[in-house]
Amino acid sequence: MLLRLRLTTRHFTTGRAAMSSFTIPNSSPECLVNLTQDLDKDALLSFPAFKNWISTIQHSLSLQSNKNHVFHSAPYKLRKIDIQSVDFFGGDRIGFIKFKADVSNDSGEKLPGSVFLRGGSVGMLLILQPDDVSQDSERDKHVILTLQPRIPAGSLSLAELPAGMLDDSGTFAGGAAKEIEEETGLKVPEKELIDMTKLALPDTDDEFTPLFLYQKRIPRDQLKEWQGKLSGLRDEGEKIKLKLVKLEDLWREGGRDAKALAGWALYEGLRKEGKI
Repeated sequence: MLLRLRLTTRHFTTGRAAMSSFTIPNSSPECLVNLTQDLDKDALLSFPAFKNWISTIQHSLSLQSNKNHVFHSAPYKLRKIDIQSVDFFGGDRIGFIKFKADVSNDSGEKLPGSVFLRGGSVGMLLILQPDDVSQDSERDKHVILTLQPRIPAGSLSLAELPAGMLDDSGTFAGGAAKEIEEETGLKVPEKELIDMTKLALPDTDDEFTPLFLYQKRIPRDQLKEWQGKLSGLRDEGEKIKLKLVKLEDLWREGGRDAKALAGWALYEGLRKEGKI
């Protein structure tokens, strides 16, 4: 099929610069994308989260061609995307995009289409266990959580799994990773990571935050030292602090963090199936 990308310029009522629109390649019917003035088509189409979303929604809509599909008789189509806002991290790197997708059928029935996409990141379930315990045992396992301000959650000290990214060398990086290294000396190399998301969902694309597992056996005295060190109050002005909790209590201690609950569920499910 011929790939088409038509760029057209349209003027919207902004009082400032003109904004442009283009059609999504390979879309049928043609899907018009209306951009904000601070976003161009190349940046949007190269944004991994948007590429994954487009691929996923186009695949899902194509399944309606099956006569047994619930929407086969009146299939829905992606007709338009209105970009509403964009946040950039570190200059021109896209962090977040919010847009409204018009998904409707020929009868005019619409599906809810408010979409929020974020840049690539990973969640990390870091489990520590004393090395005097059998490797086959779940006894005395502890998890590292971070405590930090999360304004969207209305909290200045939200307990959550560490989140960050894998840098060019494959090492867990970011603010949480830096704090973990500073407080414990731990670096998390890619070769020792287990991608729990891929193990549980091998046929899916990572359009969401993938969750990795890192397990480390350490001397019991070291674990006790870290427990004492990390249990104190945050210093004045300190934005990120670490907290050690028992693995069995993770669901409660990290109950407001979706990553923590998902990580705990993936770990328990994969362990029961003998995959980790």
